[in-house]
Amino acid sequence: MPATQPDSARDDQPWLFRIDGPAVEVYADHGRLLPVVDPDGREQMISIGAAVFTLRVAIRHSGYQTRVELLPSGADPALAARVTAGRPARLDEVTETLATAIPRRHTNRGPFAHVPVPPPAFRRLRDAAAREGAILRVAEGESREAVLGLARAADQWMRERPQYVREMRRWTGANVCHDGVPSWASGPWDALGMIPVRDFTRLPHTLRPSEPFEPHPTILVLATESDTRLDWLCAGQALQRLLLTATWLGLAVTPISQPVEVPEVRQVLTGPPPGVPVQMVLRIGYGRSTGRTPRRAVSEVLMPDGSPDPTTFGPGEPSAAAEGSR
Repeated sequence: MPATQPDSARDDQPWLFRIDGPAVEVYADHGRLLPVVDPDGREQMISIGAAVFTLRVAIRHSGYQTRVELLPSGADPALAARVTAGRPARLDEVTETLATAIPRRHTNRGPFAHVPVPPPAFRRLRDAAAREGAILRVAEGESREAVLGLARAADQWMRERPQYVREMRRWTGANVCHDGVPSWASGPWDALGMIPVRDFTRLPHTLRPSEPFEPHPTILVLATESDTRLDWLCAGQALQRLLLTATWLGLAVTPISQPVEVPEVRQVLTGPPPGVPVQMVLRIGYGRSTGRTPRRAVSEVLMPDGSPDPTTFGPGEPSAAAEGSR
């Protein structure tokens, strides 16, 4: 099992694990699908891909080679990946670096310092994405303003939909326990109005604290060559490698997921066909340290041997999630 579970959209943690000898199977917990913002399961597959990468690092850090099979069963679409521990292998520096970053990795939703990210860091981050088959681009100048404009428009469009508000309430606020985003992790509004910060507080806009964010944020766009479930899993692995690399470099990261959750806006980001499908928009920089959001216990995500259906696993958790997201 990973040393700690990775972040996911709304911290819904939509994964389940089953140990089968030297292999760990990773399943999509379809009871935790977000039907309003993620009806196709794209973001869920990205989150699961991130969990797969963390699992790969944890096994390698334990001193074994790893073999990864993505979507290994056509008969079971919930089975996203199988990660198998192989022969003993000497620990390398890259794995040590990534493993060290796992327990320190967290989302930072606050303002960042007015300090530019140096070019060598961009090269490390691009290389991290490329190693997992993804493309990372830096949005600068007019491109950055266009991406942020689309993000603000998407955020406004979603907040005007009652079904979106109901779905958000299931995963946010003061009552979340082992999943979801608690109010303390929400971060302030951007007083400059540049960056659309997701509202996880349930507070009226006038009562939420605000701070001026950096006036020229550094925006990254993560994309893949195509847009299949396999690409989404690869994007998740690329995202997690990128996030762990950024953590090791001392960089803070905020996902800006609104523009990829509205299909029409995502298509604009991707460009005319054939385009390069955009999977995630990220803001990076140097920020104050913040706490980690809650994680489900291992007993809640580890499936028992012979469990036939991951959608029925757990003490009411999946069904509660599905009910809350309607």
